[in-house]
Amino acid sequence: MRRARTRRLACAVALALGAAFLSPGVQSAAAADPYQVLVFSKTAGFRHDSIPAGIFAFQQLGAENDFTVTATEDATAFTPANLAGYEAVVLLSTTGDVLNDTQQSALKGYVDGGGGFVGVHAAADTEYDWPEYEDLVGAWFRSHPAIQEARLTTEDHVHPATAHLDDTWTRTDEWYNYRSNPRDSVHVLQSLDESSYSGGEMGGDHPVTWCHEQQEGRSFYTGLGHTTESFADPAFRRLLLGGVQYAAGAVEADCSSGDPGPDPGGDSAEAEAYTSSSGVRSAAHGPAGAGATLGYIDDGDWAGYSSLDTAGATGFTATVSSAGAGGTIEIRSGSATGPLLGSVDVAPTGGWETFTEVTTALTATGTGPLFLRFTGGAGALFDVDRFTLTRAPATEGEGSSNVHLFYYPWYGTPDGPAGSWRHWQQGGHTPPDSIGADLYPKLGPYDSGDIAGAVDQHMEWVKPSGAGVIVYSWWGQGGYEDDLAGEVMDAAARQGIEVAWHIEPYGGRTAASVVDDIAYLEEKFGDHPAFYRDAAHGDRSAYYIFESLKIQDWSALEAVKDTAIVLAQTTDTSKADHFGGIYTYDGIAGATAPGWKNAGDYAKANGLVWAPSVAPGYIDDRAVPGNTTPTLGRDDGASYDLEWNNALDPAVGGDPAWVSVTSFNEWHEGSAIEPASSSPPPGHGYGTFEGAYGKSGEAAETAYLDRTAYWADRFEQKLRQQRG
Repeated sequence: MRRARTRRLACAVALALGAAFLSPGVQSAAAADPYQVLVFSKTAGFRHDSIPAGIFAFQQLGAENDFTVTATEDATAFTPANLAGYEAVVLLSTTGDVLNDTQQSALKGYVDGGGGFVGVHAAADTEYDWPEYEDLVGAWFRSHPAIQEARLTTEDHVHPATAHLDDTWTRTDEWYNYRSNPRDSVHVLQSLDESSYSGGEMGGDHPVTWCHEQQEGRSFYTGLGHTTESFADPAFRRLLLGGVQYAAGAVEADCSSGDPGPDPGGDSAEAEAYTSSSGVRSAAHGPAGAGATLGYIDDGDWAGYSSLDTAGATGFTATVSSAGAGGTIEIRSGSATGPLLGSVDVAPTGGWETFTEVTTALTATGTGPLFLRFTGGAGALFDVDRFTLTRAPATEGEGSSNVHLFYYPWYGTPDGPAGSWRHWQQGGHTPPDSIGADLYPKLGPYDSGDIAGAVDQHMEWVKPSGAGVIVYSWWGQGGYEDDLAGEVMDAAARQGIEVAWHIEPYGGRTAASVVDDIAYLEEKFGDHPAFYRDAAHGDRSAYYIFESLKIQDWSALEAVKDTAIVLAQTTDTSKADHFGGIYTYDGIAGATAPGWKNAGDYAKANGLVWAPSVAPGYIDDRAVPGNTTPTLGRDDGASYDLEWNNALDPAVGGDPAWVSVTSFNEWHEGSAIEPASSSPPPGHGYGTFEGAYGKSGEAAETAYLDRTAYWADRFEQKLRQQRG
């Protein structure tokens, strides 16, 4: 079997080399010999109506492209002897447990030994009791929203499955969310733009079609193909054909894993990871980052990068090579013909794999996504590998008064000022080793009254996060948190941090009592140097009202509107009467931003403060055992970036005046950006920040604080531009 496959590959390589001499931009997809493909469509769960159409499509593709299709739902076909007769095996929308242990072993041995695997759509909803299947298919299905139109981004313009596609492709299908992001272990061919539809849950980086090497074999998967109509779509049929040809070894393709993919909100990118373009395409070069460059560049070509904002960019650096004429890179804002921010010349380097670095200063006047336009003489000019935008800090060492971190001073220990465990024992746990949280604090279970220890350290961490304000959780006059407030404010003032207030739903809270609370806090702390007042909104103080919808009549707030900004927790604008602002708090909703644009537009039109809340994730399993509330995984920082991107995208987030972060230290909800221990007590199932933004060990402990500083700076740049 392996010798036959090698012979076909050798012929295909020879054909491709011959074609390359005739036409550099064309790759042959022809196979030298006919071959056999097995299509398996057994289901033990949901059965897709599209399966017959899929079988027919594969049969037609085979008849047109020199392979023969055998379709079956008989799992006894999975024996080593039988599979040896096929060059590829397709699992077409299989569901559930469709193979027994012996048949699973036969399939794995077949692919590991040099065979080909193709998974279509619900192939990811299969064999959950077989751990090695997840590696074979790439990722398991988790959920899906309703069938709807969405936009896909083509990440590989060379692979035979996607070479025919434009930079983006809009189509209707059932869009799967996966239990894990496979990007680190597969080569992503297409990803979903989660901003183009509702229900994406992959944190903004959403692979949907991919391939990878599997021992000596090959694996290809696409999440497309739910609908019967899909299999009549010529573009989708070409995608399936390329997947089969790659898996069968009939054509060569680069499916090496670990491509970095899009960097949501990042300041660096692989140049070939463009989201729109004219004339250019990816060029394979071993020494380049991710093994490829942006190539085939001629005079007048361009590439756009929708996730890279030029706001505040003051410099551009790129790694380049040229065995051609050389030329110029123009850095533009908003479009390929948008404002020119700067340009840099690229001289010939002596070879396409001989790289050098070029750099230039930019005028910090960008107002939109990054575009690179290329100019020069005739013929190929140069290739671009990775590039970086640099920015001057907007906050100039001071925290942003427009980024607010929800802060919880309600923790206690027997040995601290509290004199007993407070909150750490939630969910029936026994501190200090077992606490009601899925993460374990770097400081361990601390006492919020330990000012010189825990609180001073908190403020030292908040300062470099770029956030200038904490929102203090306050449970009423004379309560535990009220008694600690003055000392916490002293610690905040030592770091130049200001304090706003989160008025919680204490017993007996009414609109009138909140007005009384505001007068009380103003009287008690109003002259404190850390007491927050917003200069941009009339030097008014700020009060977030948690669960404001529990009170129907807030007309009493009219008495404090001139001196205080009181924010309702809602996006229902009909519930914002008498308030001075709106926030959301919810640590999950920011991933989809429901109602944010409408709330932001309403706030702007009515002179209110709009302060949507973003969070790095929400996992409360240990704090609330058996809770059925949805959770949001951190996905190594992708969830946090997605929510920040949503907040700062005017089309999604509605132009906020403030951004509130849920939270600095709400450990029960798993939403903390406070450093979590990289070596928590063993045996309790604690998570860590390991892998967040590519960091590991102790470096990962501050990953979310570091990323907050990045986003706070981006937000300040945006606000500066809006102010002109």
